[in-house]
Amino acid sequence: MAANSDRGDATPLCELLAEQRISKGWSQCDLVAKLHTLSGNDSVTREEVSRWERGKRIPGPYWRQWLGNVLDTSSRELERAAAVARSRRRKAHPSSGGQFSNDGKVPKNWPLPGSTSILG
Repeated sequence: MAANSDRGDATPLCELLAEQRISKGWSQCDLVAKLHTLSGNDSVTREEVSRWERGKRIPGPYWRQWLGNVLDTSSRELERAAAVARSRRRKAHPSSGGQFSNDGKVPKNWPLPGSTSILG
């Protein structure tokens, strides 16, 4: 059984985290404070939670465990949602080889080896 949203489709982790946090009436700062308190690790920031909720990053297993504890969500549900997020990323950027286009050409604004930096 997949993590589901109201639309009935699989929910990526970014949406699940935001929905869970908002349903509890917490701000991103509140979630961070609870993660700090429960985990004893203050390395996560509000900015990182924002990246997770915007789908820019997927929290690793360590933080997913603590998120599950804080949000009262099963680790299985969080893992499924992370898998959905990874799958959507792959579909959105199939065989992306970094910042190179499919033809392998270097973007025009990149400096060539031995040239001066474009940034000064």
